[in-house]
Amino acid sequence: MPADGVPSSGYLVQTGGARILLDCGPGTATALSALTAPTALDAVVISHFHTDHCYDLLPLGKSLLARLAPMPGGPPQPDDFRPVPLYVPSGARSLFERWAALFPVTTMPVLDRAFDLAFDVREYQPGDRVTIGDCTAELHSLRHVKPNCGIRLTCPTGTLAYTGDTGPTPALLGLAAGADVLLAEATLAETDRTDHGHLSGADAGAAAAVADVNHLVLTHFAAGDEEWLRGLAMAAASEFTGRITLAEPGLTIPVADRR
Repeated sequence: MPADGVPSSGYLVQTGGARILLDCGPGTATALSALTAPTALDAVVISHFHTDHCYDLLPLGKSLLARLAPMPGGPPQPDDFRPVPLYVPSGARSLFERWAALFPVTTMPVLDRAFDLAFDVREYQPGDRVTIGDCTAELHSLRHVKPNCGIRLTCPTGTLAYTGDTGPTPALLGLAAGADVLLAEATLAETDRTDHGHLSGADAGAAAAVADVNHLVLTHFAAGDEEWLRGLAMAAASEFTGRITLAEPGLTIPVADRR
C-alpha cells in the first residue's frame, strides 16, 4: 500500500504504437497524470484483484468520465471519446458493479458509469494472448492466494515480463524465459512458505537466473528502508549475476532486445 509518498503497483509501458498501464494500485492515477493523459492509454491490464494492484481503477475511470460530465461554465465536451480497454481476470464484472455504485454523483450520473463507459472491460483467462497496439500480451497463471496472472509483453524493441504477485513457482520460467526485463515482486527478505504467495529478493534472483533474463527490476517491497532494500538487492545478486535495479517512482527502464 502507499507509504512514504510512494504509490502502490502501477507501471506504464510506452512503445511507438502503444501506452499500456500494468496494474493500477493506490496513487497510480495521480502518478500517471504526471506522465500522460489517461485518455492516451491504449489499455490497462490488471494482474489480480488485491487492492494494492487495482484500487485506483475507480478514480482513473471517473477522471476519464469527467470529460463527459456536462457542467455549466465547464470545458466543452469532446466528440471523440473512446473507452479504454481494460483487461481483467475472469469474474471481474460483478465486482465492478459494486464499485461503480460507490460515491454516487446524483447531479452528474455519468460519473457513476466508470466500468461501462470509461472502460471497455475484457475478461481474460490464464493462457490468453491479446494484441495491444504494437505489443502482444500473454497471461501466465502464477502462485498467489488470489488468482494472479503474470503479464509477458512482447513489443518491437524487446520483451518485458511482469510477475504481479506470486510465490516461487516453476511457472515463472514460462513467464520470463529469455525476457529482456523481468519486473519481479520482491516483497520479503525470506522465502514465503505460506499459501499467500510472495517472492523474496533471493527468489526473484533465482527466477531471473533460471529464465536467463537480461535485466531484473525488483519491486513491491514490504518496507522502504534503504538498508532493507539493499539487502533485497544483495540477496537477488547472490542468485543472479545480471543487472539488478530497485524500482522507484518515476524510474524509466528501456526494454531493449539484447540481440
